[in-house]
Amino acid sequence: MPPVAHRPDALAWQVFRGSEAVGAGFLTEHQLRGSAWVRLRHDVYADARLDRDHGLACRAVSLQMPLGTRIAGPSAAYLHGVEHAASFTDDVHVLAPIATGLRSQRGLRVHTSRPQPGHVGPPVDQASWPPGVPVEEARRTATAGTPVRSDPTTAAWETAAWLEPLRAVGIVDTLLARGLTTRTALAEIASRAAGRAGGRRAQWVFGLADPAAQSPPESHLRVRLILAGLPRPVAQHPVRLPSGLVLHPDLAWPAFRVAVEYDGLWHADADQLHRDRQRLNQLVGAGWLVLHVTSRRMDRDFSAVVREVRAALISRGWRRQPGGAR
Repeated sequence: MPPVAHRPDALAWQVFRGSEAVGAGFLTEHQLRGSAWVRLRHDVYADARLDRDHGLACRAVSLQMPLGTRIAGPSAAYLHGVEHAASFTDDVHVLAPIATGLRSQRGLRVHTSRPQPGHVGPPVDQASWPPGVPVEEARRTATAGTPVRSDPTTAAWETAAWLEPLRAVGIVDTLLARGLTTRTALAEIASRAAGRAGGRRAQWVFGLADPAAQSPPESHLRVRLILAGLPRPVAQHPVRLPSGLVLHPDLAWPAFRVAVEYDGLWHADADQLHRDRQRLNQLVGAGWLVLHVTSRRMDRDFSAVVREVRAALISRGWRRQPGGAR
């Protein structure tokens, strides 16, 4: 039988500084190198049973952040529940005062723009901090479980200003869809930050966002079709059939009765595929032209997808007007 890993209660399920754990007598340096712990950053370790997700990466970074620094952008969006915003291996984005001298490094992307006013995480609860860790350290980093972070609206602006548009729109769509921010709040912060670096990009991304999108791939497909010069589709447009049934195709151009369905991984399930095809056959029977796009075609053959959608729209009467995609 393998030996039982040594995990002091104070460090179980925690992220902590190795030097402080050793200094407090919780572990020896030899024990710190054991299988019970995983090294996340220089002098930062965690219980190896914790999920390797972006939240864990944020907790590790939070132990090393100077005063006034907060988790920001897509990393903050992740902490607010947008799981597709970042993965364990993605850089943690932080916003730091210039005076800290903090610089980007492996696993850490540092932004030094003046932060927008916004809410941050809750104050430190000393009772929840592992014994042996200095209270000053606790105050400096909030808690290891709740890193100081941008509020959702500020995180949306930061994401839109910093990331490439396709990824940013998908994250903003989800923040809107979950009610974590609103179009009004986004318009207000975009107006306040119009003169800042990335301000115009953020306004443009906000204009492309749509809370009706049901998945990041659907968001990416919608935006790529718009950028290809096609008219803007409506996400999840309700189509009432003569039977009274209401269907919601992923993307639709109601004026032309053209729809596009994104076939994701869930369509590999035979029962789901049967239900979807039955539903879409009813849509076709009601006079709609329905096209399908798979993830493979999105990645490898998108130019053909654009040609097919354009041809479908033209066959239903759409004509591109000079200077726009109307």
